[in-house]
Amino acid sequence: MCGIVGWIQQNQDRTDREEILDQMAVTLRHRGPDDYQKWVDGPAALGHQRLIVVDPSGGKQPMVRRANNEHYILCYNGELYNTDEVRTTLRAKGWNFSSHSDTEVVLVSYMEWGTECVDHFNGIFAFSVWEKKKERLFLARDRLGVKPLFYSPQADGVVYASEIKAILAHPEMEPNVTEEGVQEILALGPSRTPGHGIFDNVFELRPGYRAIWEKGKLTTERYWNVEGKPHTASFDETVAKVRELFIDASQRQLVSDVKLGTFLSGGVDSSAITSVAAAQYKKEGKGALETFSIDYKDQEKYFKKNAFQPDRDETYINMVRDQHKTDHTVMEADTNDLVDRLKKAVELRDLPGMADVDSSLLWFCEKIKGHVTVALSGECADEIFGGYPWFYRKEDQERKGFPWIRSLQERVSLIKDEWNEKVDIEAYMLKRYQETIDETPLLEGETEAARNHRHMSYLNMNWFMQTLLERKDRMSMGASLEVRVPFSDHRIVEYAYNIPWEMKHFGDQEKGLLRQALKGVLPDQVLFRKKNPYPKTFHPDYTKAVCFWMDEILNDPKAPLFKLFDRDRVRELNESEGKSIDTPWFGQLMTGPQLIAHLCQINHWLDTYKVKFI
Repeated sequence: MCGIVGWIQQNQDRTDREEILDQMAVTLRHRGPDDYQKWVDGPAALGHQRLIVVDPSGGKQPMVRRANNEHYILCYNGELYNTDEVRTTLRAKGWNFSSHSDTEVVLVSYMEWGTECVDHFNGIFAFSVWEKKKERLFLARDRLGVKPLFYSPQADGVVYASEIKAILAHPEMEPNVTEEGVQEILALGPSRTPGHGIFDNVFELRPGYRAIWEKGKLTTERYWNVEGKPHTASFDETVAKVRELFIDASQRQLVSDVKLGTFLSGGVDSSAITSVAAAQYKKEGKGALETFSIDYKDQEKYFKKNAFQPDRDETYINMVRDQHKTDHTVMEADTNDLVDRLKKAVELRDLPGMADVDSSLLWFCEKIKGHVTVALSGECADEIFGGYPWFYRKEDQERKGFPWIRSLQERVSLIKDEWNEKVDIEAYMLKRYQETIDETPLLEGETEAARNHRHMSYLNMNWFMQTLLERKDRMSMGASLEVRVPFSDHRIVEYAYNIPWEMKHFGDQEKGLLRQALKGVLPDQVLFRKKNPYPKTFHPDYTKAVCFWMDEILNDPKAPLFKLFDRDRVRELNESEGKSIDTPWFGQLMTGPQLIAHLCQINHWLDTYKVKFI
């Protein structure tokens, strides 16, 4: 994995272009600490921060090849999982290769197929190709948005990068946020509208999109989406197909020239990936697979069962560890580990995030990086196979707008009256919700129930899954750790999108179909346990720490938080230690203490990024 940055400028009168490129690229050094290279010529300035995973000598970037009287220059962040197949196809068409890197395969694919090269890839990626003679730039992002890519159109060109911070490092960019950007933070945070960069004139290239800049014009188009199709397979055939796709995706993602391990939470998703990986390692004689789990100091003392977290994970982790004799490490975080990283988590996201749900993952990835450079994780299964309560709970399904955004009125009540008079937070949220509902690919003639399930699946794929994938990318790359997510394989997503809900919810259990597909892969105690989300701390010291941070902000007369929020109302929330919000206000984990921490993160973001409202 890597960090890419580029700057196309038709007017080349600046003498400090390389210096500017360097200052943009250095903001992404955490994404690629192993090497930095650049290519500056004519209107193009391209930079690449590299984390070496495959072919250390043959995968250097920017990568340049010449053919058809043209120079093609590639900057690439990602991993192809069908490299060998694509290379074989290209060799049959007469192309030669000087390395075994997927980087060279991506570049030659563009040289052969042009903008349609992405149709041939199975992987996670964000990349650019500059054609020197034509002075044309191509940008592309993987189908599910595992790897990030942002851009900012300029009067005489375009600036783009893996993260927003690199774009903001350009001297012509200002950290301005419009009224719409404020509504994104207040109504939707920590999620955001697909394609929205929050800062003025900063945009995200959406998952499954590609773009071309040529002759001063930037155009984007969608090259992939799920499609509504009839599902004609029987239940047993569907189970077999899901099993086949999952095992193939997991095995493909084990390719690496550096040490690899897996996250192991004891849940169905990470346990299944671990089981497939461990079996493959044993088959190839690679020895014990390294696995990792997170826990919190005194968790056994303070853990409280609830509808979202019914039990602890330790017993189930040990079952999988013992079954496959993995080399397992438990990382135990204390309160300071979490609180100390709340600010850094904001700086990695470039936006206020998910409080300790982010900072704990950052800490965890830092610890894992001490053992391996690549890890596999279980994200995306819940969104694809219906693992969340809002897929089946009536009260969640009847909630206006996004079912994971609860307690919206509590949010609104904290906002300054002048902002509530200026913007309608609920209306903005519902507008963005409806846009996605209207965009959902449907199947003509379906029942209302089937149509509603498609809407829920599409909402989860484009919103909740994107929030978690962004979290996983930024926190893992913040630790220079590459994390892969087999359940995001587009073949699994395409197939699962058309599976009827009755099959997905087999046995009246979340992800019931997936559990049937994994029979024999996991011990039954693990396979049929009640879903448990990513573990969070219940330690009262965490609540005290974030409340202390908020006290500091409340006592600062210049704190930028109170440009948006009412100081007295926030003080009341803080004095109650967030106890007034016992239902998660976002997702399944973020209750009162997390809301207080999120507000602290907003203050840090406004202050650190010198945000200006325009």
